[in-house]
Amino acid sequence: MAAKTGVSPLAPKEFPDLPVVEGVSFATVAAGVRYQGRDDVMLAKLAPGTRIAGVFTTSATRAAPVLDCQDKLGLVSADGAAILVNSGNANAFTGRNGLDAVATIASATAAACAVPETRVFTSSTGVIGEPLPFDRITSHLQTLSDTADAKAIKSAAMAIMTTDTFPKGACATVDTSAGEVRIVGIAKGSGMIAPDMATMLVYIFTDAVIEQDELQSLVATHNAGTFNCITVDSDTSTSDTLLVAATGASGIDVSGRSDFSDALRAVMLGLAHLVVRDGEGATKFVEIAVNGAADDEDAKTHALSIANSPLVKTAIAGEDPNWGRVVMAVGKSGAAADRDRLSIQFGDVLVAENGWVSAGYDEAAAAAHMKGENLRIAVDIGIGPGQATVWTCDLTHGYIDINADYRS
Repeated sequence: MAAKTGVSPLAPKEFPDLPVVEGVSFATVAAGVRYQGRDDVMLAKLAPGTRIAGVFTTSATRAAPVLDCQDKLGLVSADGAAILVNSGNANAFTGRNGLDAVATIASATAAACAVPETRVFTSSTGVIGEPLPFDRITSHLQTLSDTADAKAIKSAAMAIMTTDTFPKGACATVDTSAGEVRIVGIAKGSGMIAPDMATMLVYIFTDAVIEQDELQSLVATHNAGTFNCITVDSDTSTSDTLLVAATGASGIDVSGRSDFSDALRAVMLGLAHLVVRDGEGATKFVEIAVNGAADDEDAKTHALSIANSPLVKTAIAGEDPNWGRVVMAVGKSGAAADRDRLSIQFGDVLVAENGWVSAGYDEAAAAAHMKGENLRIAVDIGIGPGQATVWTCDLTHGYIDINADYRS
């Protein structure tokens, strides 16, 4: 599989210093699933009683691991649990072979970690349509289980990468009268990013005490405004999985706490932004804010139409403040709009208002904004209270270079 050359120019300077979350430990190994000379399998071992919530791709061609996770989600147990992830092979569009591979891996993981098979969640990411050489994974499971380390989360983040150029991590803490609650998360994702649930592969861990139903509700709610509001290339993956595990090891009950909810959302949004910043070939991180739509749903439809437009994205790559392409994207979205009420801003520069170029429009100022790495395009539809914000990146020749020889 072809790798990107160099680290994304939008990458953070370093991987964050993530705190240890009691009740979870990590191990990685170079199993040679597809890559050579790098770790490509990650195991996360979870303490007895851990609650696990999640959301998954709605693709009609969902991968076998996704289907298996969906079947197991919500089965509350006092036993421990495990998450097993491989990169390099998506185990998608592999028919009965894919289901058998998941069953074999789950059984071997359960045995190695001394947990029920119903508490083993697997994910695979990489090339679609090739049988997963699961024996290369199962032969390492006992070693993975025996060497799991609570501090090895960065290695876990690196092992799940495919075309990513940097590992992705985020964290937050919640201070309570009973002590501190910790939340940490890792993600992989770079291309095939236009979620319709969560996106990519994302694993978040907290030591909070919280019931399954409330955790699931929080994850689903925050997903809508984080992972479901990013797009790199308008393509939804067959393998998208987001799992959130609450070990309860802190002993601190966060039920009904808004500060915990806010912290969880912050971690989810931080990881979502990192995925966009590692978009294949990306050189610009772009926020698109739409207000004045008929309702929030229409606002999001307009925002995604702008974010997914190849013409808009290539103009951004070329640092061209071509507001006509934004007008086009709004018009084609299918959501309600009134041409004569439309207003557009690039950064702080008012480009168009009331359906026409602004009398005070400064092309040089707009062009200067487009030269930055972090851009903002704001659109006021002018017909209602609806609003939405999505995040995307530009479209460069680098995207073609990466994907044209992805399987070579």
